[in-house]
Amino acid sequence: MSVTEVNDTNFIGEVENSELPVLLDFYATWCGPCQLLSPTVEIVAAEGAGRFKVCKADVDQTPNLVQRFRIMSVPTLVIFHQGREADRLVGGQSREQILAAMERAAAQ
Repeated sequence: MSVTEVNDTNFIGEVENSELPVLLDFYATWCGPCQLLSPTVEIVAAEGAGRFKVCKADVDQTPNLVQRFRIMSVPTLVIFHQGREADRLVGGQSREQILAAMERAAAQ
């Protein structure tokens, strides 16, 4: 499963209305730690196919989402379950940390 780019227009359809839990990666193209985390997010997306969805939002292109979810630094991973924020991970994360957070959110 590929990672879906989310913006202010498609957020509701892709994240809030998703039947699956969603991992949303808030990132910036100029952010070194974001670039380091990106391959891990791609691996998590492939491993979670069918169990959860993975999306990305460029903070420079999604000011409304950044404000709404009070994103203060990047990378920030926000996990949604049934359309609501269930968890948040800030900074670099391992594959195992992300998958564990997704499993916790899905169990809620």
